[in-house]
Amino acid sequence: MNARFPAARPRRLRRTPALRRLVAETRPRPEELILPVFVKEGLDEPNPVESMPGVVQHTRDSVRKAAQEAAEAGVGALILFGIPQYKDERGSAADDPGGVLQRTLRDLDSDVGDALVVMSDLCLDEFTSHGHCGLLTPTGEVDNDATLERYASIAVAQAAAGAQVVAPSGMMDGQVAAIRAALDGAGYTQVPILSYAAKYASAFYGPFREAAEGAPRFGDRSGYQQDPANAAEALREVELDVAEGADMVMVKPGLAYLDILAKVAEACPVPVSSYQVSGEYAMVEAAAQKGWLDRERAILETITSLRRAGAAQILTYWAVEAARLLR
Repeated sequence: MNARFPAARPRRLRRTPALRRLVAETRPRPEELILPVFVKEGLDEPNPVESMPGVVQHTRDSVRKAAQEAAEAGVGALILFGIPQYKDERGSAADDPGGVLQRTLRDLDSDVGDALVVMSDLCLDEFTSHGHCGLLTPTGEVDNDATLERYASIAVAQAAAGAQVVAPSGMMDGQVAAIRAALDGAGYTQVPILSYAAKYASAFYGPFREAAEGAPRFGDRSGYQQDPANAAEALREVELDVAEGADMVMVKPGLAYLDILAKVAEACPVPVSSYQVSGEYAMVEAAAQKGWLDRERAILETITSLRRAGAAQILTYWAVEAARLLR
């Protein structure tokens, strides 16, 4: 490493597009992308999400078309979020075999289950009348241990409906162990768990709450999601989840937490995913509509940054478009 200018000229390898392609260090691939999709009970046609241009709440029919489109584009997986017509304190629709999430999982497993991985988000916020990720105590706090029983039941219902991967996102202590025990006890030993292991209490989730209709009716989620100020805590959370049986783990959000993603990817023995969340998507879309940046370049640059930081899989609302651009 002794060469100096003028003998050393790093620009030589940047001179043409072909040279840049030849020496690129990071190469995101379509099969590493995961498409989040929302299906809402009772819709007659797709409902656009105002704060996320291009994203919709799907009907059961339209989500099947979206899944087929993703499979044809070479996307590796999709993750399904369900929005029921009726909600209650316990989120009863979350594990109802006839509920919108389970019915749609059966559709998608049948339609595209051989072409891509069908994942299901496992939480209660979209299903509870109060909008929190678990059951509440009489004083309005989230009851961690009582919530684990609900998560276990939901996991089995999702696996029975055809979910090929379940993805618990509630950040309850012990959730992975409870879900693994329930799945194994019901005979679903082959169903992997993608744990939202390092999920931060982030302002970047704002548009998602419109899409999933899961905003808390009171308070916030800082009592169970991670403090954005903390990094070592993320490593502890990941270590605990892996010890409990997580097959994959996730860091969420993505761009504001690239340092966390890199630390986790370096330390973790299982695949690490990152979620390019709704606020990140909305910022790029809004700036592009104003003509303030090159939209396609920004999409690929942000995805590349997540891959470069260590994400083996990337959840992104641009999954289909990005897959086509990458090809």
